[in-house]
Amino acid sequence: MKEVFLEVHLEPLPEGGFLATSEELPGLVAQGRTAAETLEIAQDVARKLVESYLEHGDELPPKLQAAAPTSIQVRIPVSIS
Repeated sequence: MKEVFLEVHLEPLPEGGFLATSEELPGLVAQGRTAAETLEIAQDVARKLVESYLEHGDELPPKLQAAAPTSIQVRIPVSIS
């Protein structure tokens, strides 16, 4: 599993709290009472969005495509009698 750092825009809301969005991951919108809480929620939303892209076979946004695994090589045990 690879990780990628997304750029997130964090802004204070007039009524209090914060809003996080990201141009690198469309659909990422998170709101919280504090900046830290908002970023934690944004991370969870981002994870769920990526899972949804993968489950539905949708193409990941460009920023995430570089981190997506294309193939993996593993060793498995095989018994020979």
